[in-house]
Amino acid sequence: MISEGLVEKQGRGKSVGGRKPDLYGLKDNSLFVLSIDMERFKTRMAIFDNNNNNITQIHTFPITISKDLRAVGQLYEHASHLIQTSGIDTAKLMGIGISMPGLVSSGAGCNFTYLRTPPGSESLQQLLEKKFKKPVYIQNDVKSAALAEYRFGLASNRKDVLVLSMDWGIGLGVFMDGKLRGGASGFAGEFGHIPLIEDGVLCHCGKRGCLETVASGIALARMAKEGIKAGQSSLLNKLSDQELEQIEPSVIIEAAVMGDQYAINLLSEVGMNLGKGIAILIQLFNPELIVLGGKIAEAKQFITTPIQQAINTYCMAQLRENTSIASSELGPDAGIMGSVATVMENIFESQIELAR
Repeated sequence: MISEGLVEKQGRGKSVGGRKPDLYGLKDNSLFVLSIDMERFKTRMAIFDNNNNNITQIHTFPITISKDLRAVGQLYEHASHLIQTSGIDTAKLMGIGISMPGLVSSGAGCNFTYLRTPPGSESLQQLLEKKFKKPVYIQNDVKSAALAEYRFGLASNRKDVLVLSMDWGIGLGVFMDGKLRGGASGFAGEFGHIPLIEDGVLCHCGKRGCLETVASGIALARMAKEGIKAGQSSLLNKLSDQELEQIEPSVIIEAAVMGDQYAINLLSEVGMNLGKGIAILIQLFNPELIVLGGKIAEAKQFITTPIQQAINTYCMAQLRENTSIASSELGPDAGIMGSVATVMENIFESQIELAR
């Protein structure tokens, strides 16, 4: 690999009794990964090299993720164009990583919520690999963000970490003993669908009173609309009827930053409900660190203060005192960085298996 120009000397390691060992690593631009981060109404793509350098800008496309396979054609068209115009040697493209919402089984290569393939047919992963003629790895968006935190963020060099995504919904990535846990079917982490409220609001999963109905972006938007229509005094009253119906968490957070008491109270209520749920997680998993990410985490102290208050109230002192809580530093790029890590891990694991 040195003679082929892929590997270079990168210094010396620590001595453990003898001469310091030489350290080698892959040169920049030796290999490439196409990373795709699908959301409900948009998709972001970029190409990274083996050292996680961004080769292309992150491009955003208005692709609405569909229940069926309608969005696959758009996804392939935009991704192919990005590869062709990037100028990379396509022979060095290791693979394609895709993070997406929904019940994703990475092992089966299927999403049971979106981009569903017909029963008995090839998996979504197989379908995409036929189109791209490259290895494709799919992952749930929250687990992808969790992997990014573990490789590039605050969870680096930690073993027992929970990564909580607080967006329109609520998701959870669980690291135990340094490994991302998927569970028997790959669905571990559906934290938002734990029933918490007796006879509560109907959740989109079909159950009533799920945590998501009182502690998510969806809940925050619903509560804001209900309050304004009931006559609450707020900066949000300036929104038109159409704007109010399409209100996003960022608008409510902005109002809170401007000192709007109603918006602050909404975030406080959501934070308290989240804190109750997080207290349960702490007692179940005894993590050393909980990383908060997603759109709701951008509220910072307006959400973290009530979360901590609820944890102090509902969690055993011996457990909560050994758990740190921090807001993610990766921001909105966590998902797309996680897809890079997903490809790298799968490629290296397959090479190790072949070596055995």
